[in-house]
Amino acid sequence: MAQAKSGSALRVSTTPSKSSSTAALKCRRKFLRFFKRGFHDETYLDWERGYKWTAHERWNAVLAEPEFRRLLKTGRAEEIAAHAVRIESRTNLLFSFEKMALRDATKSREGATAFAQGLFDLLHGTGSLKERFTRWIEVVATLPRRQTRVLTWPIVTVFGFIADPTIHVFLKPNVTKMAAQAYDFDFEYVSRPNWDTYESLLAFAGQIQRDVRDLRPRDMIDIQSFIWVLGSDEYEE
Repeated sequence: MAQAKSGSALRVSTTPSKSSSTAALKCRRKFLRFFKRGFHDETYLDWERGYKWTAHERWNAVLAEPEFRRLLKTGRAEEIAAHAVRIESRTNLLFSFEKMALRDATKSREGATAFAQGLFDLLHGTGSLKERFTRWIEVVATLPRRQTRVLTWPIVTVFGFIADPTIHVFLKPNVTKMAAQAYDFDFEYVSRPNWDTYESLLAFAGQIQRDVRDLRPRDMIDIQSFIWVLGSDEYEE
């Protein structure tokens, strides 16, 4: 995937496709009030997309599938976990207490091994996405815990999102629930990570992707950023 150049000419319409709902139109207009050129606005690239894309590029530089597989086969799970935690730490995707919980969970060899093998299976394993995601939840649930719980929606979804934003989307529960409400989308949220909620999130992301396709979203980074603008108090009007 190539990052789109911010200087390319682009006309943005505030009118959605005919299939879009009134709620979707209002949400679209809110996004465009902050970023007049949509997903190709320079401010948008600076505030929202840039650091997420940088994390994805860093991931590909050190944990693309061939290297991930090699490190796993040579018993270097701790190195894999360290790379993953370090890449995420340079973003603001997780809260500080979640970052700490993740570091604690992967500090031991046992925790790092479970984390690395489970994450490889999620990203590159066999079976359907449902099967792989469900197994990943089970892995995260068994990681060592010191003070703060590790099994949260942000921790469960952040690495898939960073590694492959063509498929995976990141879930911040409160923001996403607010965005779904604004969008008039029936988001089936349950606090404990589970496949049905993630499938509902993917359906929500897919609906947005269809509704704003003329704005040329590149991947789930753009869709997650759109959701963030709708639901975060950082973008209150």
